[in-house]
Amino acid sequence: MTTVAGKQALGSVAARLERLPHSRWHVKVRFLIGAVTFFEAFDQLLAASALPVLMKEWHLTTGQATLAVTAASIGMLLGALAAGWLGDRIGRVRTVALGVGITGLASLAVAFSGSIETFSLFRFVQGLGIGGVVPVAATYINEIARSDKRGRFVLLYEMIFPAGLAAATLVAVWVVPHFGWRAMFVIGTVPVLLAAVLPRQVAESPRWLLSRGRVREAEEVIARIEAEVARSTSEALPAPAADLPDEPAGGRLGDLFRGRYLRRTVVVSGLWFVAYYVNHGISTWLPSLYTKTFGLDLTTALVYSLLSNVTGLLGTLVVALLIDRVGRRPALVGALVGTVLSLGVLALAGATSGGQVAVFASCTTFFLYAINAGLYLYSPELYPTSNRARGASFGGVWNRLGVILGPITVGAIIGAGGSLSLVFAQLAVVAVVGAAIACFAVETKGRTLEELNA
Repeated sequence: MTTVAGKQALGSVAARLERLPHSRWHVKVRFLIGAVTFFEAFDQLLAASALPVLMKEWHLTTGQATLAVTAASIGMLLGALAAGWLGDRIGRVRTVALGVGITGLASLAVAFSGSIETFSLFRFVQGLGIGGVVPVAATYINEIARSDKRGRFVLLYEMIFPAGLAAATLVAVWVVPHFGWRAMFVIGTVPVLLAAVLPRQVAESPRWLLSRGRVREAEEVIARIEAEVARSTSEALPAPAADLPDEPAGGRLGDLFRGRYLRRTVVVSGLWFVAYYVNHGISTWLPSLYTKTFGLDLTTALVYSLLSNVTGLLGTLVVALLIDRVGRRPALVGALVGTVLSLGVLALAGATSGGQVAVFASCTTFFLYAINAGLYLYSPELYPTSNRARGASFGGVWNRLGVILGPITVGAIIGAGGSLSLVFAQLAVVAVVGAAIACFAVETKGRTLEELNA
């Protein structure tokens, strides 16, 4: 529990973080955490790139293919639950390093899988790491950002995630046809190196240290950060503003469902579910739809999937540049409405060609990636430091449920002989529900984390 002295220090340290100008220190930290996030995204999409080859090589049924793509998602769900507790218990940086190490080692095991059962098992283990890393990494980036530019700072970092997704598809376009799907998972072992480097190069969050009552360590860390920023800018740092308000002490999972946090948790959980249900309902099956339904060759199918990831990257950039101006709630509502319109066109037009699907699926991912990135910014803002990783990771649980149920539902519709119009129509209906939920989101623009949770 945080002491009175710890609370006073928390306000002081938070104010000192808030006054720091952008510097090489921020670039270094964002690069190192971003490299971790890049490879987590890369590893997340590997199964979708390998699926068209696996279906032929192992003669998979639709049910087995669904197991192959959802095993990692189940792992991510459990990983998010565990990482939320670990992130608030042992620290943001150590939790991220642990998760990225698990991801890389499991990727190597997947590469040597000899059956769909072992493939799915090791993808499950890999999912444990991915599910734990991403929300806790986003929590860390939120805690070192200034409130007036937090949206842009966090979302420019979050662009690394869709970049990793795009890179996975781009590499797959060349690697899978020439070297096979196993080579992709060998590449996915690179994060093991980052797991060793990260704890030595990235300081723990001062806000988290103080929430654990480790006042002296927090003061030492913020002093080192200030010295590095001052050296890189060659200017004296501005004076801190008045101390920020105190956050509540302690932090338990049950606190996410009490008082004002109940509404926040319900809204953000619903948004996470909708965004990832729709996103993965589309992206997981796209390569297989292109090859099986429209008869496209594997290279063309992967190029079309790459187009969707590139437009998603652009969507993340646009929301990064706008969200500090327009606010979190308008950005989320607008992006969800754009998703509904894009999917609605596909449903009404009948999805008659691979090219048509590629164009409007890419429009959909433009908006979906903006939502996803916005939620990685928004979720940690809603909770106090002592419970921030739990809160962000609980949202991650709901996004994993969406990741699991979206592809299962789409697979069930396809397996039962349903039309693609029906596939896209049901996804559009889910996005409508998400737009309605977003209207109840609490606005956090321009406010410090302490002001939002005092």
